[in-house]
Amino acid sequence: MRCLKALIATAVISVLNVGPVMAAGIGQPVDYQMGLQQAVTPVAHNMQSFHTFLLWLITLISLFVLALLIIVLVKFNAKANPTPSKTTHNTMIEVVWTVVPVLILIVIAIPSFRLLFLQREIPEAEMTIKATGHQWYWEYDYPDNAEINFSATILAGDDLTERRKTQPDTPRLLATDNPVVVPVDTTVRMIVTAAPDGVIHAWAIPSFGSKIDAIPGRLNEIWFKVEKEGIYYGQCSELCGKDHAYMPIEVRVVSKENFAAWVDRAASDLDEANKMIFARMSETRTIAATAD
Repeated sequence: MRCLKALIATAVISVLNVGPVMAAGIGQPVDYQMGLQQAVTPVAHNMQSFHTFLLWLITLISLFVLALLIIVLVKFNAKANPTPSKTTHNTMIEVVWTVVPVLILIVIAIPSFRLLFLQREIPEAEMTIKATGHQWYWEYDYPDNAEINFSATILAGDDLTERRKTQPDTPRLLATDNPVVVPVDTTVRMIVTAAPDGVIHAWAIPSFGSKIDAIPGRLNEIWFKVEKEGIYYGQCSELCGKDHAYMPIEVRVVSKENFAAWVDRAASDLDEANKMIFARMSETRTIAATAD
């Protein structure tokens, strides 16, 4: 009985997506998380709304089917109904069980197509970034910003220890040596591909609602407009070989002023530009924590 109560409680929390301990983090997963990461882009907000709608819909359908099964078990068992009906057809029931699923699919299709259009219709971009998947790291180009180019590899070992001296919450297996830096409230167009002699990768950031394959010899594109400053993590989401699990993505969303300062410095010294951004973001977070 205790196990059953615990199972029911877990199911209720999962459906309602509540509970401070199990709430999803912003930009990265957290311990005991049961929901999706918090959305920070228009696409992610729409995806999560659609997900919640489908969750409630499938829950209602499942409860309805369960109720029908219980009715059948109680009312039409051999003891309660020793003389079974000889009915073989019921026109009304057959019409209902054909029409109702069609209507349900139409109800699902409308927001699904709307979301698909939002994802694939790239709005007029304010800046462009090109991401190239290699075995096994990402390379980034900023064609609109002083032709900035750099590679981003996983932060591990002594490098991770050093980063944690100033940023203690830096996660293992998700942080990179050189993060992608973008301004807040800016429409960013991402062009994604893979090295010609490489394999298929996938660039994905859960909080952005972004996931697109990086295919050798082909240019794919997505877009995002992040509404909140912060650090957001993702990973290659396509099985790409032995180091697939060590190909993370780190995106730092900063104010437009800080982004302009980063671009000016990154054109000549990327390391110094990153140190400046790290310091300014740490200072902002400290001020915010003190205010709270």
